[in-house]
Formats: sequence, structure tokens, C-alpha cells
Amino acid sequence: MMPMTIDRTTLSREAYRALRSAILERRLRPGRKLVVRVLAEEMGLSPTPIKAALAALEREGLVVGVPHHGYSVPEPTPADIEELYALREVVEGLAASLAAARAEAPLDAQLDHLLRQQRGCVAAGDVERYGDLDLAFHRALREAARNARLMRVAEAFNGQIRLLISTSARLPGRLATSMREHEAIVEAVRTRDPALAESAMRHHVRAAGLAVLTHLRVAPSAPMPTGAQPAGS
Repeated sequence: MMPMTIDRTTLSREAYRALRSAILERRLRPGRKLVVRVLAEEMGLSPTPIKAALAALEREGLVVGVPHHGYSVPEPTPADIEELYALREVVEGLAASLAAARAEAPLDAQLDHLLRQQRGCVAAGDVERYGDLDLAFHRALREAARNARLMRVAEAFNGQIRLLISTSARLPGRLATSMREHEAIVEAVRTRDPALAESAMRHHVRAAGLAVLTHLRVAPSAPMPTGAQPAGS
């Protein structure tokens, strides 16, 4: 049984938070079928807030809905990951280039703030929050790129990326490397160097994809260890 207790106020929101944490921390592992009745019993809720929470998680890309078969936690294959990160490298590289070309002073402060928050999460061992901030870092660059079509393409795979950040959490040294990669991207943006920003971002995304693949090949179904640090996106 999955240990979760829920405050009965705002039940759908609390169910969403509890299920999201369980997925990202791999207490609900990739491939796990999510049965509304079973989850409702485990969490002491009626089916209605569970269904609402699962629908929200599907929109976020953290669960997959199959008509007439319910929901499950995504289980990406190495081929899926290679395709996803190849696309992401191009999209995020373009976003970084455009951001460096079009950035205004507030972006520098925003990126610095996000990096400080990430470091604080690492110090506190707040894995889930770190992963959310990691996506916020990339989203800030996309917004600065001011390209609506690029934003829509990138947002379409955010949920899958968020899940994979947690998946690769165990790789020793990846967190520190990821932070250095983020810092290199920020420096390129700060100096308004589009070519360097794109190069730094593409290197970062390529390294992140390799980290995910390495983790899956070493421990394809291992749960998130207590206090583990996330491998940045």
C-alpha cells in the first residue's frame, strides 16, 4: 500500500500533489497501472478527486491515459529517450540563442535567482522542488526567446522531461556537472552571445540525455533513494 494521508479539504488538489510526488519519487514506478478504485482506497478518498488528479497529471505528461484502460505511469524506452533529447537539444538550443539575442536586464536577475534557489534545494535535499526549478530555468529562457511556436513545442514534452529528471537522480556527480552547465548558459546569455548560448545549451541537453540513458541501463526500475540528488535537466 502506498503511504499517503490527505487533508479532506481541496481533495482534488491534494490528491494531485500526493500522486505527483509519488510518481516523481518513483514510489509509483514507470509502467505501474493506476487503478482509480485502488488509489481511492489507499488514500481514503472517493473516486472523484482521484479521477480529477489523474486527468491533471495526464495534461502535465506525468501519466498516460489509454481509452477504456485507465492510466499508467509512463515507461520510456531508450529509443524514446534518444528521440526526445535529440528534439529537445534543437529546441532548447534555439531558445537559448534567441534569448541571448533578445534578452533584457531582468532576465539576468531571474536566471541568477533560479540558480540560487536550486542550490538551496540541493542543500536541503528537496529533490522534487529542485526538479521543478530546473524546468523553470529552461522555461525562463524560452519565454525570453519570444517565439510562441517554439514555446508550444517545448511545453509539449515538459512532463516527460520532468519525470526523467527524477529518473536519473542516482548518477554520482551529475548534479554538480548540471549546475556548471547552467552557469555556462547563464554567462553566455549575460554576455549576449547567441552562438555560445546555443552551444552551451546543446551540450547541456546532450549530457542530460546521456545521464538518463546511463541511469536506465544501470538501474531501470530502481526507486528514488531517500535524500538522493536530482540530475539536472
